[in-house]
Amino acid sequence: MNREGSTYTIVYASVMVIIVAVALAFTHQVLKDKQIKNENIDKMQQILRSLRLDIPANSAEAKYNEVIKNAYLIKADGSVEEGTEGVGANDPAFGTDIAKDASKGLPVFEAEIDGVKKFVIPMAGKGLWGLIWGYLAIDADGNSIYGADFSHASETPGLGAEIVTPHFRNQFEGKHLFNAGGFSSVAVVKPGRSVSDRDYVDGISGGTITSRGVDDMLLDSVGKYKDFLLKLHSAQ
Repeated sequence: MNREGSTYTIVYASVMVIIVAVALAFTHQVLKDKQIKNENIDKMQQILRSLRLDIPANSAEAKYNEVIKNAYLIKADGSVEEGTEGVGANDPAFGTDIAKDASKGLPVFEAEIDGVKKFVIPMAGKGLWGLIWGYLAIDADGNSIYGADFSHASETPGLGAEIVTPHFRNQFEGKHLFNAGGFSSVAVVKPGRSVSDRDYVDGISGGTITSRGVDDMLLDSVGKYKDFLLKLHSAQ
């Protein structure tokens, strides 16, 4: 074949495209399981942080399996979806993303910390630039917050991105989700301000929209669990 001709160039380019495509597909397939594993570990770390356990990645799965005693999906009325119990990464509760498909049910993770039961629920919302999400650990009374963890996709460093810091998330410890017998969530307010009818925490200085996003996320996401939490609260 004439290497100076256009036919050679076309054939050569086509062969190279095929080789690169096959190589990329092979690499993706080889790394896919590892990528999924890393995503699962990261999710376990987030759930554990909401339980005040800051565990490195290489120990997260073992600690998660030790602390999480059960997990399942619940219906809107707070009842458990039959057949959804299980604590593994392949089980329904762990695999359900409430930001994408809450119609399958709402995940609940039952944990035990120093012999005391806690309930962890996921949250999802929107910040200034993209998605924000987190986990809220709640005492067995269905009312008192034990711990919280927040994450984001693209909030501004030094401003909205500060929701991931211990300084912000630790404010939620001991706050209450019910007020005067009804669900009220926890308000996120501008530093220095207050509200009279809800427990509240200070938002991020300079991160007003992200703080508002966290406030909306708490009210909306946690609000979906209010019947489940009310049952726990009423049983005390």
